[in-house]
Amino acid sequence: MWLKPLTLGALLVGLSATAGAQSVTTWTPNNGDGTFTNPILWGDWPDPDVTRVGDTFYMVSTSMHYVPGCPILKSKNLVDWEMAGYAVARYDEDPRYDLAGGSLYLNGSWASSIRYHNGRFYVFFCTPYGWGRDTGHFSVCEADRPEGPWTRTIFPEYLYDPGVLFDDDGRIYVVHGQGTLYVTELNADLKSVKGGARKIWSGPVSNRKGDRQGHPEGSHVYKINGMYYITCPAGGTEGWQVCLRSRSIYGPYEYRVIMDDATSYPPNGLHQGGMVQLQDGRWWFVIMQDRGPIGRVPHLVPVSWQDGWPMLGAEGRDVATYPLPVAARRAAIKVPATTDEFGRKELGLQWQWNHNPDPSRWSLTERRGYLRLRAAHAEKLDMARNTLTQRVQGPLSQGTVELDVTGLKDGSVAGFGIFQRPYAYLAVTQQDGRRSLAYFENDELKETAVADLPTDRVWLRARTTDRDFTARFYYSLDGTHFRPVGDTFHMGLGLAWTGNRFALFHFSRSAEGVGGVADFNWFRFTNK
Repeated sequence: MWLKPLTLGALLVGLSATAGAQSVTTWTPNNGDGTFTNPILWGDWPDPDVTRVGDTFYMVSTSMHYVPGCPILKSKNLVDWEMAGYAVARYDEDPRYDLAGGSLYLNGSWASSIRYHNGRFYVFFCTPYGWGRDTGHFSVCEADRPEGPWTRTIFPEYLYDPGVLFDDDGRIYVVHGQGTLYVTELNADLKSVKGGARKIWSGPVSNRKGDRQGHPEGSHVYKINGMYYITCPAGGTEGWQVCLRSRSIYGPYEYRVIMDDATSYPPNGLHQGGMVQLQDGRWWFVIMQDRGPIGRVPHLVPVSWQDGWPMLGAEGRDVATYPLPVAARRAAIKVPATTDEFGRKELGLQWQWNHNPDPSRWSLTERRGYLRLRAAHAEKLDMARNTLTQRVQGPLSQGTVELDVTGLKDGSVAGFGIFQRPYAYLAVTQQDGRRSLAYFENDELKETAVADLPTDRVWLRARTTDRDFTARFYYSLDGTHFRPVGDTFHMGLGLAWTGNRFALFHFSRSAEGVGGVADFNWFRFTNK
């Protein structure tokens, strides 16, 4: 039901705004008949929030530790999305974002939200330190254009899961917290807080049946017809969506369950997202669903106002297929870019590094038409700088790379894999001047495919599926005939709330290999 072939014209639409990277994905939510079928993005775009400027919608997503952070997409109809830019170029507040003295996996941007006010774009998020929800920072990014450049202000205060309202009286409020919700006012320049946090809600909220209770978090706040609305998920992965409302930003608030549906992908309910008003006055809601190791996948549901409450979907449930929110004649079907031929001076917007990259150790210009990764020392993949990633997708996805290993040195490990925890990869390794091709899981050698590599060029492939969250690996020595290697790999979620990724990498386990070169000619993606 999810695989729908595109026309040739549609296949050519996924171009990166900066890198011209052509997407060859064969999946789209747009049915081509004036309807769409959820999900609207079949990959890990967690904690979505959306705003509208004129006839264009902009969506931001959480990106955790990946750099650049806070990806921003744009669309004309809320269904066909393409990348626009990133709000965070890198994280400079802690050396562990450079993998120096440790790592900060999961601890980048959380619960991003996006707003447009007085001609400027704003992105808000929190940055927790560690797994706790008690320490961290709140950030405000601002720009004239979603493509950037963006400037970031880091607050000493920690406002967890922030939702921001530019009120019509000129005041700026942040609703934040988990279980207990607070309102903190910002000064007009959005550089500091104005006073302290005021509690507005304490305690759990129940689901529709009343047989489960959860803590509201992930707040987004709106003022509509004089009423303040705060939408929140509750119940975690298997959760539901609630809405609080009051005549005053400081309460008192009442609440109602506005979506409680785990029928399309049991047991995980749709929860957390943002609401946006169309030019014709109607409202729609972008809301995510946890799809295990594939990630948190955005859905789009209509809003119907009932007794002053924004009810989502069809009586609080997702019926999967709906009319396009905005119909347009001859509108091109668009998808975020995936494939990259590495033919320009900038990476495509589909790519993110595992942590802050080392600019001296990667290049798109040293060898024209190739991504060059120059090895730094690392004992294992998850501590290797300049690991370049992009999302795996459902229901099926396949990534293939062509790799030139002429420039490897003894100690080099260069290849292609599935990155999360656990992770697995195919790599060419070199020792005593001899190269071999092997399959690894969590850096443990599982199978040697070619003990003495007879060529300087190899083709590596990984295929994933959401049916049982598995991946298989393949290799070729001629670019045409591929052979399987290794056992079926079971993707996991050791890095919680972060989907698995395709990964290109090159590191060295010894000092001898530092500075060795691995050249990737292209990465090609398909849902076939």
